[in-house]
Amino acid sequence: MPSDQHVFKTIFPTLRDQLVSFVRNQGIPDDAVEWFRKNLDYNVPHGKLNCGLAVVDSVEILLGRPLTGDEYLKAGALGWCVELVQAFFLVTDDIMDGSITRRSQPCWYRLPQVGTIAINDAILLEASIFHLLRTYFKEQPYYMDIVDLFHKIIFQTALGQLVDLITAPEGSVNLANFSLEKHHLIVLYKTAYYSFYLPVALAMKMCLVPTSYTVDAPSGPSTIQPYTIAREILVAIGEYFQIQDDYLDYSGTPEQIGKIGTDIVDNKCSWCINTALSLAIPSQRQILDENYGRKDPEKEALVKKVFEEVGLRKIYEEYEERVYKELDAKIMSIPESQEKGTLQREVFRNFLDKIYKRTK
Repeated sequence: MPSDQHVFKTIFPTLRDQLVSFVRNQGIPDDAVEWFRKNLDYNVPHGKLNCGLAVVDSVEILLGRPLTGDEYLKAGALGWCVELVQAFFLVTDDIMDGSITRRSQPCWYRLPQVGTIAINDAILLEASIFHLLRTYFKEQPYYMDIVDLFHKIIFQTALGQLVDLITAPEGSVNLANFSLEKHHLIVLYKTAYYSFYLPVALAMKMCLVPTSYTVDAPSGPSTIQPYTIAREILVAIGEYFQIQDDYLDYSGTPEQIGKIGTDIVDNKCSWCINTALSLAIPSQRQILDENYGRKDPEKEALVKKVFEEVGLRKIYEEYEERVYKELDAKIMSIPESQEKGTLQREVFRNFLDKIYKRTK
């Protein structure tokens, strides 16, 4: 059963108070302690929490039973550490993009008296991850594995952000920098690793899934490398999710997706523009070059007209069906065992079924 978001949320105050208590015990002045508390409360617990919940769900699936109180606390702590990864990247991303709102509230850096202090606040959010890991997992045999995993994923995500920023810098439109290959790279590093692979890999570490094991197969014993299998499937699901997100930004209504799509006017290196560029005839390419990334509703409409002309809706529908079948086949090909510490197909099915044909 998927985890209850309400139960997951009850863990956050415990973690926040532990972090705030640690800061206060360092002799930090009260006003700075309260600033840190507000930073945590404002930026961490208000998203959809899918990444954090995925840790808890995956641990329960891998163990094959309901979690004990201590197991839920540990899985929940790991889940909130993933949410902290997202929070500190979003705080900095909003500054770099000049964003106005985030999660239905003003961006943190736009609050009175915050401004560029938000940069240091993002660093504190990142540092909080490693304090929580040390607090809750120092005595666990997998402690260094999860610390190493967070460091690696954070580095990869920052590299994806870098490629995205220099490919489509604010206020400078050059579609010659765009390509489907570059979009794939940005999605892989900026989104797929931390949003999809990290939660499951953490659950696997907590459940002591080894780097390889042997299972019986119809053709004889087979050696499984579970982390390699998990990474290949989950980053592919992550790419599918982002392409879906890009498409919904273009095709979805505000009532449907809960926001006004802005990828076209914001010069985003999205799947939609890259697919259109790969199919456009010279006259359509000229329209895209002259109108993409401009904050003008009329120019945006011209870009959308080209998207329609190249058949973007049908292309997406065909892509979604194809990728779902491919991912389903990969999941079904995983050899399963009832032994503790082995990979289970349901871990991946849990992700795929949530996003297949989603409309928001």
